[in-house]
Amino acid sequence: MSVTAAQGFEAAGVAVGLKSTGNRDVAVVVNRGPLKVGAAVFTSNRAQANPIMWSKQIVQDGVVEAVVLNSGGANCFTGAFGFQTTHQTAEKAAELLGVSAGDIVVCSTGLIGVGGEDFRAKVLTGVEQGVAALSADGGEDASLAIMTTDSKPKRAVVQRDGWTVGGMAKGAGMLAPGLATMLVVITTDAVLTAEQADEALRAATTVTFDRLDSDGCMSTNDQVTLLASGASGITPDPTDFAAALREVSDNLAAQLQGDAEGASHDITIDVQHAETEADAVEVGRSVARNNLFKAAIFGNDPNWGRVLAAIGTTQAAFDPYDVDVYMNGVRVCTAGGPDRPREEVDLTPRATSLVIDLKVGAAEARIRTNDLTHDYVHENSAYAS
Repeated sequence: MSVTAAQGFEAAGVAVGLKSTGNRDVAVVVNRGPLKVGAAVFTSNRAQANPIMWSKQIVQDGVVEAVVLNSGGANCFTGAFGFQTTHQTAEKAAELLGVSAGDIVVCSTGLIGVGGEDFRAKVLTGVEQGVAALSADGGEDASLAIMTTDSKPKRAVVQRDGWTVGGMAKGAGMLAPGLATMLVVITTDAVLTAEQADEALRAATTVTFDRLDSDGCMSTNDQVTLLASGASGITPDPTDFAAALREVSDNLAAQLQGDAEGASHDITIDVQHAETEADAVEVGRSVARNNLFKAAIFGNDPNWGRVLAAIGTTQAAFDPYDVDVYMNGVRVCTAGGPDRPREEVDLTPRATSLVIDLKVGAAEARIRTNDLTHDYVHENSAYAS
């Protein structure tokens, strides 16, 4: 049930014609309390959509009553009309729910520049229909309504002793740090303060969603929202809650990776024995964004030379002539030179493991990416049509 797995939440997903397919395209998630705690993290792209600018203001007091999400239009670079549309969306939801518009978060996803009276009218209709359809079993419909080029919905639930964390996500391309191209809503019935929710969300996002780097492109609409209802009446140990939230976030991030546009390989890059975690992340990203490496993986070619060339562009501390590289468990490079024969590496499975051992410290990091395929180019050349 994803976002309605935790107690105290209702959701809905409806179709109002924003998508040419006629599929669901507006979702509403409502926190019925008793707590109305909310936290969110946003894209670090300087070009930000109207819902991002609105929601950044809303979460500052740590109170969120509901989230309204639409697919079929990003409402980005749509001028004052677009911001007014976001404001009216929140006002409509607040009116129907009997709460303040200042406690309604809004999210949008789809093509940049899509707006106008027709877009606004459909979104507002979606709010009306979504609120009318709210249900404790509505999480699945909501997860369908936020999909764009996704081939399937992304849902995850973790249950602990008396409390639950559940979430939904959308995203299938333009996955790069500063969240990756995604909308994510995570809910919990645990008792949390706003400060605890914000701290736990930022910690979880840093090592999960922020380390998904499918194609090096960053969206204008990324947002991850955490809502806490307190309906379980249980106050978990902060460490236990942080672990559960990270588990849900990591599960959703892996699902986003697995549904990346056109990908034929899901590449997990583990950088080991770095001097600092920041170095490990920098090295992992340098490979994740290297088109030559990604094209080689598409061709099932264990071209480890492209790995060394990529990490050599970083400022991380290591000796490029004392690095080991493993592909799907086979050490193809040791001490900066060839090791096992390339023929021993089987890159035909979709799951692809790349381990880079820098041999300079104890820090590590994992970056998720995908290969570069013909289908990716085709899908993104035809996205608007």
